[in-house]
Amino acid sequence: MRRILHAHGLRYRVDIRPVPEIRRRADIVFPRQKLAVFIDGCFWHGCPEHGTHSFKTNAAFWEEKIMRNAARDLDTNSQLEAAGWHVLRFWEHIDPATAAREIEAAARKANDL
Repeated sequence: MRRILHAHGLRYRVDIRPVPEIRRRADIVFPRQKLAVFIDGCFWHGCPEHGTHSFKTNAAFWEEKIMRNAARDLDTNSQLEAAGWHVLRFWEHIDPATAAREIEAAARKANDL
């Protein structure tokens, strides 16, 4: 996905805090456009399509862990949006070209504002 974005002339930062005071790191950040992109892993973030919903060992731990991760994702979105950022989230299984088109459109739109 990053290769596609770069090939389309977009420049971004990787794995940084969009807002230094908020202890959350985004996968791809367009600081000037105030656009933060997260690529969420299906297992770790509870993908309804590919995430694991039954665990053979330590089930209570893993269910709670994934619920906390999903809650933190929502909190991250809220905090960044409150700080004036636009947040995009994609599951890891999504086609990179499709996600890149959506990211590019959001970044270009932010440039026009």
